[in-house]
Amino acid sequence: MSAQQQLYLAVFLGSKDSPAMQAWVALPEQERHARERDGMAAWHAWVDRHQDAIVEMGGPLGKTKTIDAGGIQDTSNALSGFTVLRAASHEAAAALFEGHPHFTIFPGESIDVMPVLAIPGA
Repeated sequence: MSAQQQLYLAVFLGSKDSPAMQAWVALPEQERHARERDGMAAWHAWVDRHQDAIVEMGGPLGKTKTIDAGGIQDTSNALSGFTVLRAASHEAAAALFEGHPHFTIFPGESIDVMPVLAIPGA
């Protein structure tokens, strides 16, 4: 990675209760499968276009367990996937996701992009 580039974490967000997800689930099975095929093709095309920026493809995220001082419990959140990439700026990293299939084809709600910071004192 060049000195001009920074690592960024992109987190894909989507809720099971969102209107987009409710509409997706309500689709006839054949139509939903066709959209899934189209969506995956568009996602692979996005990966191909941005392969030089992708450091870790990441993937979908499963069920969540939250651990705190009280122990371990099953929870849920809107996190649905992640990707790690490199870009010259936060704006450039975010721009890679404009029009992404996560929310243009699939019922995902948004993508959050944040810099991966150095560990203080490391």
